[in-house]
Amino acid sequence: MSHSTPPWVPSKLNMQDWWLTALFIAINVGLFLWQIFSGVNVSDPSLPDAIRWGADYAPLTFLEEPIRLFSSMFFHFGMVHLMLNMWALYIFGSVAEQLFGRLYFLMLYLAAGLMGSLFSGYLAIHDSVAMLNMQAIDPDLLPHVSAGASGAVMGLGGALTLLSLFPILPRQRFILDKKTLIMVMGVNLVIGLTISGINNAAHVGGMLMGAVLAGIWYLCQKWQKPSLSLILATIIAISSCWLLYQYCLQLLQLIQPLWAELLQAMRQHYHF
Repeated sequence: MSHSTPPWVPSKLNMQDWWLTALFIAINVGLFLWQIFSGVNVSDPSLPDAIRWGADYAPLTFLEEPIRLFSSMFFHFGMVHLMLNMWALYIFGSVAEQLFGRLYFLMLYLAAGLMGSLFSGYLAIHDSVAMLNMQAIDPDLLPHVSAGASGAVMGLGGALTLLSLFPILPRQRFILDKKTLIMVMGVNLVIGLTISGINNAAHVGGMLMGAVLAGIWYLCQKWQKPSLSLILATIIAISSCWLLYQYCLQLLQLIQPLWAELLQAMRQHYHF
């Protein structure tokens, strides 16, 4: 990504131009340090610690604590996980915040993160339904504990990638490198598909939400209706997240006894 050169564009990225991105980074890092000082393992947090700090375990999230769809965006499984996500957040966020505007960036980031959590939950429910139909326990289809800002970060990446495919707007603040963005996003998706332990469903859900909201922003800018973009995108983001959540709850009725049993077994084993 590189700057375009109209006279109103600064020659370098100043932190005051992307302070919300910096704030999100500070919140994630601050929470991580708090966890470490409270005794959480710096490189490999235990599952009880992850649950205690807000990670997403689908049976617990959908049966009892839906707030974990949001809180899981701010917990990371160790220093490496945190550093990779915060580096990507800086790269994408420092550009997206200036390109979309602060309020739109905030809405996009949170909506993409929430959609990533919801899409991950949907896949967990789908896999459990499949396991129930097979009438056999398949460890690969059991729900896993997941967390991290990658759904929200992939949403920013998906948004910038989509914009890079469109003609540049007259007052667009950045020229986006299409080839680099497509390559980076593609590599991330391939890694998620080929390496175990990565929640690729959250990546895909966040990326799709980011792309949709970027498309809305672009069209409103092109139609010279910039004030409409935030209203329209917020309505679509809230509506789509709510509809997917309600759909997940409907599917959950098929497997609620199974998930209640899994949750009880998890509690007995890990004492949380």
